[in-house]
Amino acid sequence: MNSFETQMVNFKSYVQNERRLSVHTVTSYLSDLNQFQEFLHSTFRMESFGDATHNEIRTWIAELKESGISARSINRKISSLKTLYKYLMIQGVIITTPMNSIVSPKQSKRLPVYFEQNKLEELFQLEIFQNTFYGIRDVLMLELLYGTGIRLSELIHIKEVDIFSNELKVLGKGNKERLVPLTQRLIELLKLYKQSKKEEFGSCDHEFLLVTNKGNKLYEKFVYRTVNHYLGLVTKENKRSPHTMRHSFATNMLNNGAQLQTIKEILGHANLTATQVYTHNSIERLKDAYKKYHPKEN
Repeated sequence: MNSFETQMVNFKSYVQNERRLSVHTVTSYLSDLNQFQEFLHSTFRMESFGDATHNEIRTWIAELKESGISARSINRKISSLKTLYKYLMIQGVIITTPMNSIVSPKQSKRLPVYFEQNKLEELFQLEIFQNTFYGIRDVLMLELLYGTGIRLSELIHIKEVDIFSNELKVLGKGNKERLVPLTQRLIELLKLYKQSKKEEFGSCDHEFLLVTNKGNKLYEKFVYRTVNHYLGLVTKENKRSPHTMRHSFATNMLNNGAQLQTIKEILGHANLTATQVYTHNSIERLKDAYKKYHPKEN
């Protein structure tokens, strides 16, 4: 294998096994780096990521802009390169990263899509969740996403031993563990699910809490399909993903008076800036209410 191929294989192992990034993130990283690799090889005849300087990287970014790629997509690719060159520094392939002088293009801020509390309450009141293992598993999946705000990758990796009496241990980004409180509804649902799981598959041991119809560990596409299906019953919103449930959890917690610092800790954000995006949703909600109910607006 040439240097590009070797570096890609090793980098993939690093982000999968050491950084424990989600399958979706790893796939995005590798896609971006494949594009960058092709650019370096075809334009500059380079054989290694370590040969590139900030000049080649800026040239690639300029080409991306000229091709009409959005600032959001370009920033994602820049993020992929930052992770790659940080890894190459750790490995001693390079001494300094060329990304230090790379400036990310400005992008318009998009508010997180979320579902109003009444919409989700409507979902959980529907008589669509059958009293079978599959029905109980599906509603638990949805309740965990909305009731705790955990990420898709965190949901998939919940183990049987991670469930305590009223708390859930979550392994987040960067292998950071955190404890998330469980509502009484979730506690009761977990007991019901565990019993149903035992009846469905017998007393065989399962390392992971949530499993597929065949008793295997959940995978991302399975969760996406399930969430999309059930949310489609109560909303026509295009974005019906597990992450939308996370946004809904944070926004509705904030709307109901929760402190931003508390939401930050539950979500597992590294800093408060990442959590503050949800305040914009709340402000927009206040503006809508003002326009609708203020006497001077009518």
